[in-house]
Amino acid sequence: MVTVQKRQTRRRRISAGQFTLVGLLAIYTLFCLLPLLLVVIVSFSSKASVDAVGCSFFPQSLSLEGYQYVLSYGSQLLNSYGVTILVTVAGTVLGLLVMSMYAFALSKRDFRLRRFLSLFVVIPMLFTGGQLATYMIYTSVYNLKDSIWALIMPLSVSTMNIVILRTYVQSSISESLCEAAKIDGAGEFRILFQIVLPLMKPALAAVGFMMATAYWNDWYNGLLYITSASKTPLQLLLVRIQNNMDFILQSAKLSGGLLNAAQKNLPQTSATMAVVVTVIGPIILAYPFFQKYLVKGLTVGSVKG
Repeated sequence: MVTVQKRQTRRRRISAGQFTLVGLLAIYTLFCLLPLLLVVIVSFSSKASVDAVGCSFFPQSLSLEGYQYVLSYGSQLLNSYGVTILVTVAGTVLGLLVMSMYAFALSKRDFRLRRFLSLFVVIPMLFTGGQLATYMIYTSVYNLKDSIWALIMPLSVSTMNIVILRTYVQSSISESLCEAAKIDGAGEFRILFQIVLPLMKPALAAVGFMMATAYWNDWYNGLLYITSASKTPLQLLLVRIQNNMDFILQSAKLSGGLLNAAQKNLPQTSATMAVVVTVIGPIILAYPFFQKYLVKGLTVGSVKG
């Protein structure tokens, strides 16, 4: 009887502790969501409301002025979306292919070049030639000025991602499985593509999501290497939209405050928030589909390593 009472008391304590933890996590989640919610609300707020009450969760009036200004770029906005999607998909697939092969080679304990390749991939993480040297290599040696490849190659390989993939292979895929495939006559490429890669789905999804996010948010490489409008990525276009708004308002101030009708009605704040929503919207929609694999891949790739 005493044992039963102790168990019931312990269950009550656990339930109370779990309830407290869930409550704290809910509060933390709410504080994380509030800034995002504010951005969305302000993007739909009218210029008059922003001028009157500022950035508020309860605007006086709603409007699509910010989105209308962003969408006024029309075909260029759609073209930049297409470029960013192409770069994100191609760069992520290419990077996962190259890094998974590299990680598979490093996971082989009997591979003769293992130490050399490990050192080879770690050195760039510790020592770099600098931005000027990188720019000269991509433009003068690789001749990638104003090329889509200039947006893909700089982010395609990462030392940390290779380490995560290698650790996942070593900790989650049995060497006996690969040896059994060798006995059956399978080569290294067949083992990689038919056995190892299907078992690496959690790690590939985790690394792939991080790579896709990096590609999607990248605008600096576009600023350095892209000159034509047809190859301008989305983030660089949105940066230019923001700069154009700042230039218009700054020019109006320098001219003595003589604003025309278009300048007076320029919804700078709401348009800025609309730009933010345009950028982060697809990533937020994609995150729930990768969350399970992201957590599992990072946990196995880091803790067990």
